[in-house]
Amino acid sequence: MPEATVNWISGMKFEAVTPGGYRFTIDGKRQEGVGAMDLLLHGLAGCTAVDVVLILQKQRQPVEGVTVNVSGERASEHPKVYTKIHIEYIIKGDVKPDKVERAIQLSEEKFCSASAMLGKTAQITHSYQIFPPESA
Repeated sequence: MPEATVNWISGMKFEAVTPGGYRFTIDGKRQEGVGAMDLLLHGLAGCTAVDVVLILQKQRQPVEGVTVNVSGERASEHPKVYTKIHIEYIIKGDVKPDKVERAIQLSEEKFCSASAMLGKTAQITHSYQIFPPESA
């Protein structure tokens, strides 16, 4: 089972430690570290990015780069959950649009656990752009 540990440093700062020993700062004021709710968006971005890359590779698409930008809107009342999330995929390579659409669909509907979980409270939308490969 995945584990997460945070140790209070001071004020609203905590040191996060992963089971593998990676460390980073969570800051409730978002001044000296990432905010806890921001981490959820980063987790979603990472989850779907991994899926899309793997699926495009399995489709034998010559993908050269993938950037995923995620933005979210939160409820105005506590617990201030995300109510709207938009995922933007920026794909570099000579890839076919229908293959990109299929990779995103499979990630959203089947593979990305973060998307499935956040989709319980948020309307999740997506868009994508494809840029040609760089010339050698």
